[in-house]
Amino acid sequence: MENILELRQVSKTFPKSGFALENVTFSLPYGAILGFVGENGAGKTTAIGCIMNTIIKDNGTVKLFGKEMLDTDTELREKIGVVYDGGNFPVYWNAKQLSAVMEGLYKQWDTSLFQKYLDGFHLPVKQKIKHYSRGMTMKLAVAAALAHHPQLLVLDEATSGLDPVMRDEMLDIFLGFVQEENHSVLLSSHITSDLEKIADYITFIHNGKIIMTVSKNDLVYNYAVMRCRESQFFALDPGDILAYRKRDFWIDVLVSSGKEAQRKYKGVVTDHVCVDEIMLLLVKGERV
Repeated sequence: MENILELRQVSKTFPKSGFALENVTFSLPYGAILGFVGENGAGKTTAIGCIMNTIIKDNGTVKLFGKEMLDTDTELREKIGVVYDGGNFPVYWNAKQLSAVMEGLYKQWDTSLFQKYLDGFHLPVKQKIKHYSRGMTMKLAVAAALAHHPQLLVLDEATSGLDPVMRDEMLDIFLGFVQEENHSVLLSSHITSDLEKIADYITFIHNGKIIMTVSKNDLVYNYAVMRCRESQFFALDPGDILAYRKRDFWIDVLVSSGKEAQRKYKGVVTDHVCVDEIMLLLVKGERV
């Protein structure tokens, strides 16, 4: 089956700020969750804007469900649930008014499903959104994104502002969503522990460029960090070094296979690596 989302060589330059999205390429298969990781300003939201056609890209192609989405493609937009980082709806509305508006926008809007999520998230129906906390507004946005039965969820920091218990419940909802094999989730987040729990793939972006895409299984079972003394570092095969970072008394080296590194380099300490540490090494580290 083809990918539900494909970006190929997508570029966008902002002359005033000097920021540029450069040849961004990655894909999201059906039935999968892809975590989109990068520091603030790395280009995650810009890439999502290019996907949703709210930002006009300079070059490249974005395909959703196998085709490029135009402004007039209402059928494609029906299949996508979106949550943006920040205000998603007018703050003078309440949830009941939001539902009435959404019912006019989406053919498959499900008022009873929306109410089910509101009840589950303990959101007051008649309270104006401006009186919601940040966590409440994010829960409302997720409820609205799910209530028109999309196939693809595009989530920009959707778990931001939620307490750990609510975040865990939200992650369970996303996992349940992809149990249907024609459903997928693109989840941009700086809370990397969330991605470690649910993502099938993780894509790292830095300064507008994709650094790496790795499956979570590879990350958990294969990727590792070698803690090397300087003499050990200079004895390494440069081809084994994905990135390295000098510490006070040793050098951290990111490798794609911890077992192979242990076999090849005797006496070097090798540790499992988390998403946070990979990101720090890729962003703040150096390449050979």
